[in-house]
Formats: sequence, structure tokens, C-alpha cells
Amino acid sequence: MNGLTNAFSEAFGLLTGFDHRVAEIVLLSLQVSGLAVCLGTLVGLPLGACLGVGRFPGRQLWVVFLNGCMGLPSVVVGVVVYLALSRSGPLGHLGLLYSPSAMVIAQTLLVVPLMAAIARQTVEDAWREYEEELTAMRFRWFDSVRVLLHDCRYSLMVAVLAGLGRAMSEVGAVMIVGGNIDHATRTMTTAIALETSKGDLPLAVALGLVLLAVILLLNGLAYGLRLWAMRRYA
Repeated sequence: MNGLTNAFSEAFGLLTGFDHRVAEIVLLSLQVSGLAVCLGTLVGLPLGACLGVGRFPGRQLWVVFLNGCMGLPSVVVGVVVYLALSRSGPLGHLGLLYSPSAMVIAQTLLVVPLMAAIARQTVEDAWREYEEELTAMRFRWFDSVRVLLHDCRYSLMVAVLAGLGRAMSEVGAVMIVGGNIDHATRTMTTAIALETSKGDLPLAVALGLVLLAVILLLNGLAYGLRLWAMRRYA
């Protein structure tokens, strides 16, 4: 019990003292996960909306495949990205392995299926409601996708938050392609795993508290924004 108390006490000391190690790791984590979610939003939301509106042969197979990819094991994605970026891989000449860029690629591959699947369901539900009106207005499918993405923009925040949560909590893939290199590719999750195994519990607890605080803050902001939008546009 004393060990746990001491760990939390020292962790709060690191946070209140703005320890440079904590700040460096947190900043890199936010940069990598934030960029991955931005890329995932640009790819996943339109992809999901197209599947929600489109009616074409093989669509159901794509939906099943997309839903299956939501549970992709992160270590498998990490191995695939590692092989692609290694010196003998097709993208080895780019020299991205063991860099933040490789971590962004791995996290993007993980969040795109999740965000696309949620977006597909959200847009498909809206399409059932507005299909007759949009068809009567002779909207092309691309125009319908654009309109429904805009109309569902606040509901789609759930997809963005889900992607952000997956990206920030990721360990396996970023450790494989990033190498967990100090001052270079160490994120909050990989640092927590490493420092816990080393017995440096204060730093692990401090990073865990920051990670939890960031997730709660983002969810709180998103919830508040959605309530504001519902009151304004209801």
C-alpha cells in the first residue's frame, strides 16, 4: 500500500513540476494520434458514407469486410507496416521505419475501418430518411454523400472520437514500427508499458493520468458541442 501511495505521490510531483520527460512523451503522442485521426477522418468518413448511400454489386461483402476490419489485431497491422517499410520492403527506400511517420501510418490503418464502419451506419440511417427527397431532387450519389455527411456532422463526431480513442490507446503496432526509442518515438502507451516493466511506476502512473485526462477532456468537449448543436439546430 505504501508503494502505491508513493507512486501516486511522485507521479503528481512529476505532473505539477512539468517534468520534461512527461511533456515530451505527451506531445509526441498527441501529434502522432492527432495526425492519424485527421487522415482517418479524410478517408474513413467519406468511405463509410459511400457504402451507406451506394447500391452496387458486392456492397454487402464490402460492408462485412469493413466491419471485420474494425477488430484488426494491432500487432498484425504493425507487422504489415513493418514489412512494407523495412529495407527489403516496397517502401523501404523512404526510410520511414522507426520514425513518427511510420507510427502515423500504422495508427491510420487501424482507425480508418473503425471510423468508416460507424460513419456507414450513421449515414445509412440518414439515407433511409431522406432517400425519397434527395432522389426527387435528382441528386447524384456523390451529392447525396456530401449532403448527408454535412447533415450528420455532429453525429459523426462519435466516429472521430472512437478513432481517437483507438489511436491514443494503441501499443502493439506503434511499438513494432516505432521501436519505442527514447526522445524519438516513445508515446504514452509504449512508455507506460516500458516504465512499468522497468519498475518506474511514478512515470508510468503520471503518463496514465495524463492519457486518461486527455480522453475524458476530448469526450467532454465533444458531448458539449453536440448538445449545443442540438439546441441550436433542433
